[in-house]
Amino acid sequence: MSEPVATCQATEYEVSILPEGDINQQVFVITVQYRGVGQWAVTRHGSCLGVNGTWADGVKPYDRGDDWLADHRFDLDTALALARKAAPHVVVNGHTAADAYRRTHPEEPNR
Repeated sequence: MSEPVATCQATEYEVSILPEGDINQQVFVITVQYRGVGQWAVTRHGSCLGVNGTWADGVKPYDRGDDWLADHRFDLDTALALARKAAPHVVVNGHTAADAYRRTHPEEPNR
């Protein structure tokens, strides 16, 4: 009997308007995580982004009904689009990712 073939699958993406190597990039990152069956979640520090663009804080697995899941799980393209749209607006210590970008990349045109 032959050995089964190993499969590989990407399960997480990091989304940020700050480029890799930027000193502030990791604190402003949004994560798109695979949740199974073709569904992805947009997360940041335990919060989950909904289809309406608002973050649900601290929702526990037992509090998630079908309606909640329908609003917070997406196909990959939709999840990445929502994360990209939210990325400039991530706030850390009162400053947005867009503020941090302008501070560390003043010579580059605004994105």
